[in-house]
Amino acid sequence: MNKKYLSEQEQFWVGEFGTQYSNRNSGAELIDGRVHLLSNALKVVGKIESAIEFGANIGLNILALKSIFPEINLAAIEINPEAVDQLLAIEKLDVYQGSALDQHVTSPYDLVLAVGVLIHINPTYLPQVYENIYTASRRYILVAEYYSPNPISISYRGHENKLFKSDFAGDLLDKFSDLKLVDYGFCYRRDPNVALDDITWFLIEKTT
Repeated sequence: MNKKYLSEQEQFWVGEFGTQYSNRNSGAELIDGRVHLLSNALKVVGKIESAIEFGANIGLNILALKSIFPEINLAAIEINPEAVDQLLAIEKLDVYQGSALDQHVTSPYDLVLAVGVLIHINPTYLPQVYENIYTASRRYILVAEYYSPNPISISYRGHENKLFKSDFAGDLLDKFSDLKLVDYGFCYRRDPNVALDDITWFLIEKTT
């Protein structure tokens, strides 16, 4: 790919490491885990007709949403070309290949998902991604990431500056005055019934 990205993190995920991540994270049991996560996180939203995921990878959350909301219109943004090829195989899915730092959305969706993607964004560019997420949402935003009350960088599979913990939902609430917190919860990696990592999720609503 010839495109030059703004950050080292984008270059990292568009390449071989991103492809290896996709290969590691596949399987029906992982989709079941995402159904568990999303069913709990979205239990109060009622009917939603459309959703877009930032950093969809191979589409585990997309497939989970299809299971929960069979008639939903779905879209996905993904930077890794190998993952994009797998997204394109999902029926009735609009796929945007590129970075979460770039604007892809021209019309808003009922729900915007950011699940395990903000942790991999260079903190310098997070405000730009927040703006894109906010603009893409008509009503709801679901943030499901590793949580820390203070921003920290931790080693990720031997790589530095590739994984960041923070209060991403808090950043969104502080940045946009018309957002409010609706619900939040935690998934535990030792849950014997589902295949999930430690994830803290926050459901946010746009009120205007």
